[in-house]
Amino acid sequence: MHELSIAAAVVESAQDTARRHGASSVEAVRLRVGELSGVVADALRFSFEVVTEGTVLAGAELVVEEVPARARCTACALEFAPGTPPRLWCPECGEGATELVAGRELEIVDVTLPLAGASCRGGSAPQGERQEGAA
Repeated sequence: MHELSIAAAVVESAQDTARRHGASSVEAVRLRVGELSGVVADALRFSFEVVTEGTVLAGAELVVEEVPARARCTACALEFAPGTPPRLWCPECGEGATELVAGRELEIVDVTLPLAGASCRGGSAPQGERQEGAA
């Protein structure tokens, strides 16, 4: 279950954010998890609950935004849902040259601290900024 190591990395990053901002607790962590990332959201939620015990994240909410997979045909530019397991040939023109444009994400979107509902985007960026690929 690699979700346990992912949850541990998320907790470590969120703890670092709380420490940098002088917060003694974390209210929530929001993640984007792609359909094709190989992460099982329920297993991640369970692992997060286990890993947060005894940390500043104890009792924090884990919000998982599931991102559907999307592919684009390089021949006709049609964007489509490839399904699971992914079917990467174009349903419109039959071309096999496609690119995945969404669905592999695994990133911290923000960490919510109790200081007046402050939210730190990307797990470590100053409030109001966004840092891509923090996890």
